[in-house]
Amino acid sequence: MMIRLRKIYAGLFLLTSLAANAQTYSLKQAVDYAIAHQVQVKNSQIDLQNASAKISEIKAMGLPQVNGSLALTNNIVLQRAFIPAKIFNPAAADGELIAAKFGVDNSGFASVGLSQLVFDGTYLLGLKASSVYKDLAVKSVTQSKQQVAENVTKAYYGILVNEKRQGLLALNVARLDTLLKETRELNKQGFVEKIDVQRLDVQANNLRTELENIERLQALSYSLLKFQMGFPMEEPIRLSESLEKVELATFNTNAAGDFNYANRIEYSILQTQENLAELDLKSIKAGYLPRLVLNANYGYNAGANAFSDLITKQWFDNAAVTVALQIPIFDGFSKKYKAVQSANNLQKVRQSYSLLKSSIDLQRSQASITMKNALESMKEQKANLDLANEISRVTRVKYQQGVGSNLEVLNAESSIKESQANYFTALYNALVAKVELEKANGTLYID
Repeated sequence: MMIRLRKIYAGLFLLTSLAANAQTYSLKQAVDYAIAHQVQVKNSQIDLQNASAKISEIKAMGLPQVNGSLALTNNIVLQRAFIPAKIFNPAAADGELIAAKFGVDNSGFASVGLSQLVFDGTYLLGLKASSVYKDLAVKSVTQSKQQVAENVTKAYYGILVNEKRQGLLALNVARLDTLLKETRELNKQGFVEKIDVQRLDVQANNLRTELENIERLQALSYSLLKFQMGFPMEEPIRLSESLEKVELATFNTNAAGDFNYANRIEYSILQTQENLAELDLKSIKAGYLPRLVLNANYGYNAGANAFSDLITKQWFDNAAVTVALQIPIFDGFSKKYKAVQSANNLQKVRQSYSLLKSSIDLQRSQASITMKNALESMKEQKANLDLANEISRVTRVKYQQGVGSNLEVLNAESSIKESQANYFTALYNALVAKVELEKANGTLYID
């Protein structure tokens, strides 16, 4: 028995230590932590870094390109060229050919070349498109942050609701235990029957089981919050806020007020996609423009029958500068049909505006109505809970005075439990509706 008690005390001491060392977070702090640690946000930030690198990559195409080369060649078998024999022997027959060797057994070549893009319409537009692409990546990061903020907020509210429900259930258990103790004393004195004690005992056991279930559910809720935050699962965490700090009754549920569609990240992303589609079409059309390229080359070459002579004998330099104007004349209508596809894609993006606006309007309307209904339902369930508590109080008084029955007390306790469950369900629905309405209005998280 002593060993068991020591284990219990040790476990309690460990739990107390963990609770004392647990980090405490407000809702804003939890969201900020998730923004900094959630993998979903980190991946979108990596995409943003890739977009920045892509811009630099495209810029590099317009900078001078310098390349060097060095080649040493050993012609193991020289290729022969066929020439008329009369060039060397006038007496040779007509049509007679000589297979002559031209070249040396060993040759060397070294050069440095520079290439500079002077004008290319597609390059200039590609540079603009890369900047717009980076803007799209920035907005994708914001969208990821908003999704993370939504998930963390809902998980945070779930813990607050369970915590409140857990506290009330504990009070229910304590109240029923007190009533059970009093009923047992009355049974010993012969004022109530044993079945009255048994009924209360069953009710108390059911409540304890429900309280244990809520406690386990609360542990799961904390795990869900840690997951949404990107918080280490093995470390303890505490919340600094309570439901009393959450303003629901004064929350604005009017969906007909001033609203800017650009507040919604989906609309802003669509605007950026339109810019990309426009630049893509311009880039294809720019493919019809000439392309001007400057090339410069300077090098040395040498030749010798002995490989060692390549090192000892003189190398001769050479240099050239070339300005090339590449004029597209006919490509089999390839760019024409690419332009048709790009124009169609641009039209699809522009047509999506009306659909997105209608979708946003519907979401705001639904969220507003859901919020109003949730607040009304929560108000009604709170009134029912207060009424159930009053009925239970009166029933217990009547029972203690001997003018009420044990069944009335049990029914009253069951009504309290049912009213509490309905109230907390309505409360959580109202909190979720609040999050959905803020999301629909684009005010849930502002970067």
